Amino acid sequence: MLESGTTRDHLTRRQFFAGGGSLVGNAAIASLLGPSVAKASHSNPLRPHYRATAKRVIYLHMVGGPSQMDLFDYKPIMKDWYDKELPDSVRRGQRLTTMTSGQARFPVAPSKYRFSQTGECGMWMNTELLPWLAKKSDEICWLRSVHTEAINHEPAITAMQTGNQVTGRPCLGAWASYGLGTMNENLPTFVVLVAIPSNREQEQAISARLWNAGYLPGEHAGVSFRSTGDPILYINNPPGVPNAIRQRSIAGINQLNQMTYNQLRDPETHTRIRQYEMAFRMQASMPELTDLSHEPERTFKLYGDEARKPGTFASSVLMARRLVERGVRFVQIYHNNWDHHSNIGSRMPDQCRDVDQPCHALLEDLKQTGLLDDTLVIWGGEFGRTIYTQGTLTRENYGRDHHPRCFTMWMAGGGVKAGKIYGETDDFSYNIVADPLHIRDFHATILHTLGFDHERLTYNHQGLDQRLTGVLPARVITELLAS
Repeated sequence: MLESGTTRDHLTRRQFFAGGGSLVGNAAIASLLGPSVAKASHSNPLRPHYRATAKRVIYLHMVGGPSQMDLFDYKPIMKDWYDKELPDSVRRGQRLTTMTSGQARFPVAPSKYRFSQTGECGMWMNTELLPWLAKKSDEICWLRSVHTEAINHEPAITAMQTGNQVTGRPCLGAWASYGLGTMNENLPTFVVLVAIPSNREQEQAISARLWNAGYLPGEHAGVSFRSTGDPILYINNPPGVPNAIRQRSIAGINQLNQMTYNQLRDPETHTRIRQYEMAFRMQASMPELTDLSHEPERTFKLYGDEARKPGTFASSVLMARRLVERGVRFVQIYHNNWDHHSNIGSRMPDQCRDVDQPCHALLEDLKQTGLLDDTLVIWGGEFGRTIYTQGTLTRENYGRDHHPRCFTMWMAGGGVKAGKIYGETDDFSYNIVADPLHIRDFHATILHTLGFDHERLTYNHQGLDQRLTGVLPARVITELLAS
């Protein structure tokens, strides 16, 4: 078992504080009040098991479950099946959601969109709605056989983010923070951005449970940046409060927290101390981070004019690039309204317009700056959609229900194989027929790119060595790795 570096660090601190009283805490507070900003209290990184190919991650999560057969899983034979019943031999008694289980029929709805074969890799994709992303086909590792057990949003998105359908576990970003530690002094290790979609017809509820640290120390939780106003509430001084008073307030609060920590040895109190220290340092770093006025005009030509509007997906991925180049380890972006139970004809174009050019721009920007080689970019949702329609079916419009048995995601950079197409589904994009990729395998592979064996990256909690991939079998998909 890999010993927890964070736990070891806390035990040493406890012994030291027991002998030294509050002197260490006072010294830390004094550093805040000094003429220069104190260095970050870096969390101790663990020793990686392998040579990491990715130092950082940008994870783009499409909340709701994008329709794989309308974007990446081309099924031309379905045109001959329009409005015909989905065969029982394909469905195989699959569990259905309550939204379609009462339907009298399950008519097949072929994709209405135009597909083309792209790049030297030959990936078929929706070039009608994703013309920009299609230009990056040969730089992307395509995953067409991802699957999960969860059929509803709450357990599915929780499983995709934390490895378990039950809430309360650490998310992937928290594990990355715990294992690798920070690379910067003045910004969080793990940052979350929630982009505002242009179409808000049917958004899913998301909350901080998706980016919490679970049983890991709280310092590894994601820090959510707001899309408008101050990125973090109360990061700036209130009107009429000078910096000196703010410093004294933080010092006083941290002295009280230090006294509590010395008495109770509660790791969460230790986390709170570090949060106040980080907040103090962020006051200096945030204005420069969020000021896009110094970005050259070519940046906005690359990302599109939407990047100028705070809170858009384009603005969020531009911010992600700025965060990782400043040493943020893990950036998670959520883009909502991919839950297409109806009206795909109107909503899918809006969704793709939001993400198409920005995703292309992000990959190109990282490539131009040399960051793509060791930055892993991930795109995908929590499950896929059914080939049969939910509700009324016409040639131009239809809806699709949740489908966990196969869906498409993609990755780029960070040591994954560019132009690789992995996995195959049947003619109905309903069942996997080659190279299944469970989300446990997906998580194990990501941890491998970060340098960790998923079975040895553990944290002892309630007497068990807990891990992201849990106790069921999981494997690293070596076919996805560049080396």
